[in-house]
Amino acid sequence: MIQPSIRISIFLLLLCIFLVLCPVNAISLSPGSSFSGAPTIANGDPVYIHGIATGHPQKGLQVWLFGNNYVKISTVSTNADNSYEYDLKSADTRSLAPGQYFVLVQHPMMNGEFDIYYNAGTGSVINRQLGTGFSIFQLTGGGSLQSPAGANALMQAINSQNVDDTFASTSFIIGPPNAFINPVGVHVVGEKFIISGSTNLAAGDNLMVEITSSSFKPTYKSQSAEFSGAAGTVRIEQGSDGFKWWSFPVDASTFKPDEYIVKVSGTTVDVTGSTLFNIVEALPITPATTAPVTTERTLPSIATTTPTPAPTTQKSPLSFGVIIGAIALVSCALVPKIK
Repeated sequence: MIQPSIRISIFLLLLCIFLVLCPVNAISLSPGSSFSGAPTIANGDPVYIHGIATGHPQKGLQVWLFGNNYVKISTVSTNADNSYEYDLKSADTRSLAPGQYFVLVQHPMMNGEFDIYYNAGTGSVINRQLGTGFSIFQLTGGGSLQSPAGANALMQAINSQNVDDTFASTSFIIGPPNAFINPVGVHVVGEKFIISGSTNLAAGDNLMVEITSSSFKPTYKSQSAEFSGAAGTVRIEQGSDGFKWWSFPVDASTFKPDEYIVKVSGTTVDVTGSTLFNIVEALPITPATTAPVTTERTLPSIATTTPTPAPTTQKSPLSFGVIIGAIALVSCALVPKIK
């Protein structure tokens, strides 16, 4: 006989690996992934949850959906190829409040009974193996656990030693639908360029893109009614890390110089976004700037000579007789001549 732990491991492995091909225009989730990195889903986008469940349980699988002040418990059957699918339609997600939602897919395993089940009359979660009516925790009503506390309590209950049920889980985030347009910039008549943006709508959804002149208005019959702009439908593409993007090619050969409005809107989900950009006749020519030329002149080197002080000549001391003689000569030279 296969040990319960081995059976659980085999089931979880099968449940995590296989995916069932599902229609486009919806978020596709495979239970078995962790709660981290939950994708964001716009209100009004459908959600498909699918995988493989072996054993063909007669009572099917039990799907628990938790949200803030929201609990939905459903039962889905397995197909002949062991696949199953649980879906939230556009009307379902449109009414969901923004926030994170947790999904647990419960398998009854060997005894074919859901040992952990919900009592709608009391709002509590029951462990059948501990006796009918034994409440593990309150899921709805007064004193109930909110998401994610309710999801964690349910996982712990199913993981109990006296319960052979097993489960796989996934999660997603509901947010208001949005459609953003990247800055378009300034372009010239005749140029070909791309207008792009991002959205939280499902990959495969369509967006309508409309480009119109901001000066476009009704005219009289006698006036020229020239229209300058473009329109078309684009498909939302899946990017990395849950990011979705769209792009729209523009040929401005028929555009007139003017200010233009870009508007994107959902074809099935109520969402809009808009921005402005300009088409000009030609981009202004920026005059080339010439850097000032700096002329460096090398002046001739001037040798600096530090004058050497003349040597001091020591005079010999004169004798007293020489001094008297010199005075006498000077005195004679100054005597006037008498005729």
